[in-house]
Order: sequence, then structure tokens, then C-alpha cells
Amino acid sequence: MNDAASPFPEGMSDEAAFALSEALHWLALICDDKYFAQIRRHMATLDKASPVDPEQPWNRNNSF
Repeated sequence: MNDAASPFPEGMSDEAAFALSEALHWLALICDDKYFAQIRRHMATLDKASPVDPEQPWNRNNSF
């Protein structure tokens, strides 16, 4: 994503950056807690459908 399209402003204060980070972490934790079973169920289907190449775990399109 280029800087013009970034949703994060430049020149944010240290306090504001900390508050934003805390809010995003809190939101992620609440989401994980609320949808834990659904997330795990979906991840299990991904693991079965597309094995992970240990040499390139970020690339799920390899068939080996």
C-alpha cells in the first residue's frame, strides 16, 4: 500500500500511537474470543485443503 492510501496519519504523537495500538489489540482479542470456535473450524479446513510447504509457509498455493 502506498503512503497516500494509508489509513494511518503521519506525525502522530507517541500517546496517540500507543492508544491506537492498544485499541486495535483490544479489538483483535475481543474478536478472537467471540469467534474462537468459528476461526479454528475454518483454519482446520484450510489446513486440510492446502498443506503448508515448510520452506515457504507463507505460500499456500504450492503443491508438493
